[in-house]
Amino acid sequence: MCGFVGYISKDKNKKKQIKLMADIIKHRGPDSDGYYTDDNIALGFRRLSIIDLNNGSQPIYNEDKSMVIVFNGEIYNHEEIREDLISKGHVLNSNADTEVLIHGYEEYGEKILDKIRGMFAFSIYDINNQELFMARDFYGIKPLYYYKDKNLFMFGSEIKSFMGHPKFKKELNEKMLEYYLTFQYSAGEETFFKNVYKLMPGHYLKYKDGKITIKQYYELKLEPEKGRSYEEWQEGIDKVLKDSIKAHKISDVEVGSFLSSGVDSSFIAASSDVDKTFTVGFENKNYSEIDYAKDLSEKIGTQNINKIITKDEYFDSLEKIMYHMDEPVADPAAIALYFVTKIASENVKVSLSGEGADEIFGGYNIYKEPYDLGWYYKIPYFIRHGIAKVASLFPNHSGVNFLIRRGTKLEDRFVGNAFIFGDKEIDQILVKERETGGFRDLTKPYYDKVKGKDMVTKMQYIDFNFWLIGDILQKADKMSMANSLEVRVPFLDKEVIEYARHLPTKYKVDKHRTKKAFRDVAHKVLDSKVSDKKKLGFPVPIREWMKEEEIYNLIKAKILDGDKFFNVKEVMKLLDEHKEGKKDNSRKIWTIYMFLLWYDIYFE
Repeated sequence: MCGFVGYISKDKNKKKQIKLMADIIKHRGPDSDGYYTDDNIALGFRRLSIIDLNNGSQPIYNEDKSMVIVFNGEIYNHEEIREDLISKGHVLNSNADTEVLIHGYEEYGEKILDKIRGMFAFSIYDINNQELFMARDFYGIKPLYYYKDKNLFMFGSEIKSFMGHPKFKKELNEKMLEYYLTFQYSAGEETFFKNVYKLMPGHYLKYKDGKITIKQYYELKLEPEKGRSYEEWQEGIDKVLKDSIKAHKISDVEVGSFLSSGVDSSFIAASSDVDKTFTVGFENKNYSEIDYAKDLSEKIGTQNINKIITKDEYFDSLEKIMYHMDEPVADPAAIALYFVTKIASENVKVSLSGEGADEIFGGYNIYKEPYDLGWYYKIPYFIRHGIAKVASLFPNHSGVNFLIRRGTKLEDRFVGNAFIFGDKEIDQILVKERETGGFRDLTKPYYDKVKGKDMVTKMQYIDFNFWLIGDILQKADKMSMANSLEVRVPFLDKEVIEYARHLPTKYKVDKHRTKKAFRDVAHKVLDSKVSDKKKLGFPVPIREWMKEEEIYNLIKAKILDGDKFFNVKEVMKLLDEHKEGKKDNSRKIWTIYMFLLWYDIYFE
């Protein structure tokens, strides 16, 4: 796992400039650095040594040095591709997977993307043709950003590295705040910085003579199949997961595993034969999974290394975490993830993690909604919609929310696993008039692709293309790299996804359980109290902390200072209602607070 940065321009002094930019992301690769510059391009690389420790330094070239690559990630089938390339006459000088990529591109062009299995973001520069080729992995495990302004084109693993270039214009893309307030993260291909974009998962980019060409080479399609029995599906899931875990353990350094009380990380820890597991929790036992993790680790014969995060540590870390995130993310679990990656990095260089299982196997509790009181959906929509309109006039509580949700089309209320502020609420709290049409601008094209599918499949598809990319994988990469740790995600393996995308909905969710088929597979290696454990997420006690005077005043001070963006009176109403126990506004307050904290770090 590493980090890279590069830029194309006719500027002089590229060697000095690119080193300054690469040093900004030294945390992604503290082991070594490397550079390539010519009259047209500068490439900078920071290495975290995992595979071929002695010979894997980058940039790496092809035989005649007409192409050069910088690469962040791991290719798990590189040995198989290596044999194919050697048989075709290529001469490879190391065991590094990076070298397989550049020779693979030389042999197959962009079609190499169809052959590789792994997580990746890379940039290959054709020196003779002065053409840049960049690609990001299928599911967005590794980040890749680019910036275009006049005669300057920049690209890299983190936005902050662009700020080391004197011609980078740091301007706030304020319209992203409207999306962020709904999603709690930066959704879509634009970012909070003007002219900075994400290369989206499953896409590649070519840049030549000032022209950008972007194409999609991979798209997830959820296509449930009939014909196989439930037992056959379980056997298949068991096989592809074991194969994936084995592939994800390939390393020249020790590999550990994160461990919460959930079935996903428990299954990986129990199936991977690692020596160390890592867990964090809080002093309040209702928000701690340490006792569970210690118990399971003892049963499977691993050492559990854990840490209790204090309230002071949590809040003292926020500025550092928002800096490392590049863009605001209001998921309270990001901070806990920072601490678990920190203790892991003190013991290993690589850790396995359970991201992706919920999205592909149907793990979120909201996926049970069509089956919980499913009789209500049999009432004609126009009647349910009328009831919802009346219900919306009353104060919020569970019964009212039930009527509103069931009387609103999925496309108008579901944006992924988190929905913070609705459009009307955003109008109330923002000072400026809206620039966007709201979250539907982003979600509608994705809903259009799953027309006619059942509700669970639609929710999965949205979660996979929004929540997973923008929140789950974003924080996994940035928090692990902040601590120079490589995180690998066996559930998001190409072979696993290719198999699981055909799993029938009835084998994912019913009124009693989520992740049905996967839980029954996990039951073979875990106790039923673990394999059937209800989805918790990453519990963090911010709702309690916000009611305490100290934290209330800390957040209040930041809100009062945020009148450039927010109607302070409306936001303070949310904070006071929460403190007085009238409503649980914790997620809404936290979303605003995290943006203001991030803004101060990057713009004040």
